[in-house]
Amino acid sequence: MGAIEDVYEDLDADVSEEDFREAVEQKVEQMGGLADEETAAMLIAHELSENEVNSIADIESGMEEVKFLAKVTSIGDLRTFERDGEDDDGMVINVEAADETGSVRLAFWDEQAGSIDEGSLEVGQVLRIKGRPKDGYNGLEVSVDKAEPDDDAEIDVEIGGTSSIDSLSMGQSDVDARGIVLGTESIRTFDRDDGSEGRVSNLSLGDETGRIRVTLWDEQADRAEELDTGTAVEVVDGYVRERDGSLELHVGDRGAVEEIDDEIDFSPETDPIDSVEIETTVDIGGVVRSVDPKRTFDRDDGSEGQVRNIRVQDDTGDIRVALWGEKADTDLGPGDEVFVADAEIQDGWQDDLEASAGWGATVVVLDDGATAGSSSGGGGDQSAGLDAFAEGGGGASSDSASESGTEASSSSDDAVAETVEKVEITGTVVQTGDPVIVDDGEETINVETDASVQLGQQVTLRGHRQGDRLEADEIL
Repeated sequence: MGAIEDVYEDLDADVSEEDFREAVEQKVEQMGGLADEETAAMLIAHELSENEVNSIADIESGMEEVKFLAKVTSIGDLRTFERDGEDDDGMVINVEAADETGSVRLAFWDEQAGSIDEGSLEVGQVLRIKGRPKDGYNGLEVSVDKAEPDDDAEIDVEIGGTSSIDSLSMGQSDVDARGIVLGTESIRTFDRDDGSEGRVSNLSLGDETGRIRVTLWDEQADRAEELDTGTAVEVVDGYVRERDGSLELHVGDRGAVEEIDDEIDFSPETDPIDSVEIETTVDIGGVVRSVDPKRTFDRDDGSEGQVRNIRVQDDTGDIRVALWGEKADTDLGPGDEVFVADAEIQDGWQDDLEASAGWGATVVVLDDGATAGSSSGGGGDQSAGLDAFAEGGGGASSDSASESGTEASSSSDDAVAETVEKVEITGTVVQTGDPVIVDDGEETINVETDASVQLGQQVTLRGHRQGDRLEADEIL
C-alpha cells in the first residue's frame, strides 16, 4: 500500500478513503510542495482525530468541535422561527441521544431538521456525530454539523421504559421514573419577568438505587400537597437539571406525577454518625432518642420561624438534629426510625456537632422493617445505620429506645414536681418576648425576666428554677 493508504488504515474517523485522499491532495497543494503525501496524510489524520471524544461524558461546552457516537433515544417536534433580515423561516429539531455514560441534546437545523421531520431518523439508530457543544437551556447541547448512521456500532442504552434514579444525568428530558414519596413541601409563589405569577413546590423521591429532589412547576405544584409520604408514584415526561451541584428532576406542563400500585423498595445508605465532620452535607439515620418541644422565633425580617430539636442515634454515636420550618411539624417520637438526608453539619452548643435539616433536607420516618445501611464512604463500623436497630441487630432496639423515651418523659414530670433550686445556666436565646426561651445545648428553658435580650445572644442566667421554668435574678 502507498503512504496515504497506510495512514488511512490506522485512522479511526468517520471519513471515506476517497474523501481522505482528496483532503490530502488539497493539503499538499496548500503547502506549496513543502510536504509530501505521507506528511500531508498525517496532518489530515491529526486534524480528523483531535476532536474525537471517547464518550458523551467527555464532552464539555468549551470545546470548539466534537465527534462522537450516540444512540437516538427520542425525537422532538419540528419548530420554525423567524431569522432577522431573512424571508425564509429557520427550522430546528431537538433529538435526545445517549451512550453508556450519559445523554445529550442534539440540535439539527434547517435542511437536516426538515429531513428528520420527514422520517429520515429513527429512535434506536446509532449516529456518528460532528458538532459544536454549548450550554443550552436544558444543559449541554450539541449543534450538529454532520450526522451519519453507523449500522455496525453498538451502544448499550435501553430505549423507553422507566429510568432508575441513579441512572439520571444532566440534560435528560422525556424522563419517566418511579419511586416512593419520601417527603413533600408546600407551594411557593414567585413573580415572573412578564408579570405573571409562578408556582413551585418540591417532593423527594426514592427507589432501590437512590433518591432525588423533584421540582413541580405551576399546575403540577399542587401534587406535592395531594400526595402522602410513602405513596408510590411515577414521574412522566420529566427533565433533569442541576442545582447546587446536585441533580433535580423537574416536572412542567408536559409532565405529570401519577400514583401507581407498584411496590418500590427504598433502602437508604447513611453516613456513620461518629464520622461526620463540620461543614459537610451528610445522610444520617437511626433511632430517635429524644424529641424537644417545637419552638417559634422571630426572624430579622419580622417573619416567624420554627424549629424542633431531636437526638438521633445509630450504633456509632448520636447527634442533635435541628428540624427547621415545616420539618419541625414532622410526626415522630422516641423509638421511631428516621432517615435525614442532606443535613448540614454545623457547630452546635457546647462544642458539639449538630445536623441542620433545613430547606434542602429530607426527613423520612421509616415504617416498621424499613432499614438503612451505612455508606462505605464513612469510617469505623460499616454496619452503622438503621440495621443496627432492627430486632436482633446490634445496638439499642426500638423497644429500648421507647423505654428510654418513657423514662425521659417520667424524668421530666419528676423535674416539675421538684422543689425550687438555685442554678446558673449558660445558653443561647432562641425566642424573645414573654417568655424568653434559652437553649443550653441539652434542653430549652423558659425564662421569666424583664431584661432586654436579642435573638441568638449567648447569656448566662442566675436564678431559681422549677421544672422547665427559671426566674432570672441576673442575666450576664
